[in-house]
Amino acid sequence: MIVRSICLIGCMLCSLSSLCQYQYPFQNPALPAEVRIENALSLMTLDEKVNCLSTNPTVKRLGIRGTDHVEGLHGLALGGPARWGRDEPVTTTTFPQAIGLAMTWDREAIKQVAEVESIEARYAFQNEEYKRGGLVVRAPNADVARDPRWGRTEESYGEDAWFTAQMTVAFIEGLQGDDDTYWRTASLMKHFLANSNEDSRDSSSSDFNEKLFREYYSYPFYKGITEGGSRAFMAAYNAYNGIPMTVHPVLKEIAVKEWNQNGIICTDGGAYQMLVNSHKYYPDLYKAAEGVIEAGINQFLDDYKEGVYGALANGYLTENDLDEVLKGVFRVMIKLGMWDVADENPYAAIGKNGEKEPWLSEAHRQKVLEVTKKSIVLLKNDQQMLPLKAEKLNSIAVLGSASQDVFLDWYSGTPPYRVSPLQGIKEYVGAAKMVYAPATDSDIEQKLDAAGKADVAILVVGNHPYCDDASWKQCDTDSFGKEAVDRKSITLEEEDLIKQVMAVNPNTVVVLASSFPYAINWSQQHVPAILHMTHNSQETGNALAAVLFGDYNPAGRLVQTWPAAMEQLPPMMDYDITKGRTYQYFKGEPLYPFGFGLSYSNFRYRNLKLNKKKLKKGENLTISFTLENTGDFTGDEVVQVYVRYKEAQELMPQKQLKAFQRVNLKAGAQKEISLTIEANDLAFWNEQAHDFVIKPGKVELMIGSSSQDLRLFEDITVKNK
Repeated sequence: MIVRSICLIGCMLCSLSSLCQYQYPFQNPALPAEVRIENALSLMTLDEKVNCLSTNPTVKRLGIRGTDHVEGLHGLALGGPARWGRDEPVTTTTFPQAIGLAMTWDREAIKQVAEVESIEARYAFQNEEYKRGGLVVRAPNADVARDPRWGRTEESYGEDAWFTAQMTVAFIEGLQGDDDTYWRTASLMKHFLANSNEDSRDSSSSDFNEKLFREYYSYPFYKGITEGGSRAFMAAYNAYNGIPMTVHPVLKEIAVKEWNQNGIICTDGGAYQMLVNSHKYYPDLYKAAEGVIEAGINQFLDDYKEGVYGALANGYLTENDLDEVLKGVFRVMIKLGMWDVADENPYAAIGKNGEKEPWLSEAHRQKVLEVTKKSIVLLKNDQQMLPLKAEKLNSIAVLGSASQDVFLDWYSGTPPYRVSPLQGIKEYVGAAKMVYAPATDSDIEQKLDAAGKADVAILVVGNHPYCDDASWKQCDTDSFGKEAVDRKSITLEEEDLIKQVMAVNPNTVVVLASSFPYAINWSQQHVPAILHMTHNSQETGNALAAVLFGDYNPAGRLVQTWPAAMEQLPPMMDYDITKGRTYQYFKGEPLYPFGFGLSYSNFRYRNLKLNKKKLKKGENLTISFTLENTGDFTGDEVVQVYVRYKEAQELMPQKQLKAFQRVNLKAGAQKEISLTIEANDLAFWNEQAHDFVIKPGKVELMIGSSSQDLRLFEDITVKNK
């Protein structure tokens, strides 16, 4: 009788029909989400609520459908080295590592990568043949890469918080789609907050002031929630100022109350038990469960039931406490359409209409190829050695540790195919060319003999993304890093091989395939041409060949400062970036600056114009100038706008990126470029006011091709009112 009454009330509220269509009000999509959630919770048993604290909040008895998590930093991961999904791997489209995606400096490209991934996630989850994975995607990684020794640098979008926020928002928008009611997939950002050391991460504390919290470490998450629309994130392993992030008050006080993050907040894998075993923050798992739930955590990525039941039995938690946190989980499920019939959700048909697997489509393959080409950075090109002229070469030596494979990383899926550098070059030059490519395990004499006989040597070297060792915390090469292992060196071990190859063939191109910066000082001084690209793309070889032989003009840009030596870096655990970290505060001369990247063309900047010289809070500044391609190649230029406060410099960054755009121009063409800076983006956090405040004064605008290659300059005055 009670259930029937609830149903009748729900039906009266339904605008679609005067008849009762649903057994329970929570099934009615016309009702407000909060009403539906309250009804569902009222029908659930305590055991069902505890079960819903896992990553799959399904209640079969009531017909409440949930969906699990999947990994997706650069493509849906249902396989790969880590065996995501655990069963027989499903092949999925595999893009360059996240740091490589960032090096495109292309928001729309990032959004398209995420869109591809979300379509494939829906397909794998909904197609009858597969029924795999889930629709909550653990991506993007919104942590900023403050130090190139960080073992998970490859997962990030670089060292700049504002730029990382731009990429984060684009990726979220691609994952979640543009429907007003439903999400294609849910974006779950990682790892809140200040998680950029691997060694001792389960017990370490990242310590810094409120200003850096607001302006730097939390900023990409803030924008991901308030602009991107993400309603899910993962709390980090580490502590922040002595309090483990899994129970830190900022989860509720700032993310929930200020930013309106009203969805999923989950632990990282094993982080709940680390509160007792590593951080030693609680005496037992019962008290830890109380702390986690009260902090706002509503999904666990480890064994939690014993602790939660113990906390309930001891009175540390109540059933109402579980109800409050589970509301966030169910809000996400409703946005994914899990509680509604399929014909109401435009994404529910993906994979159900007989269409072939999207990861086998030509459209997805082409998107990988295009993004991979965009990610390649030209670091050096003396005497215009590149592009190579295939018709003038009789023989090419292709060698090096990364020449004959595409290395996958720990968060990769299993691609449907992989084109190695050797394979891509072979396919490009054709059978008529003689390609020397000694096996990677051949002795050095064979490699040098091949290099010496060739017209040009292409040497592909770098790190292995998971150290070629799936064992946890095992990494035998000092310059390599991965999850749970920070790098001990930024010196490239294979630079000795580069020296030897250069001795027998000065016409050598070095392709550095790496997940993070290297101090390749000798190579920069002596090798005529150097390219940088990241790992993992299934189209690695084809993209590289297109750049090497001039079918594509490289325009990728670095998203980290590349130090010339490790001595230029502050201690690893010093999280105060003002002491010499990132291009904003870096001391000394880097090997390559933030934003750096060359082109086969030259670009001229001129005719700078501003729509105003005085900028007030709430206003926008429009910057216009003429960009001209003065070279012989069609290509892209990444224009970058930096700002510098001219007063109180000892308290301010040396410069900060505030606008950018990737622009394509034909040889000889010119174009009027317009970029916008919001006055609010010039605000700094004021710890006394606990708010972002615009500091009145003179601000210098600097426009150019990198943080050091600046071409146009102008001053404006900013005001707080």
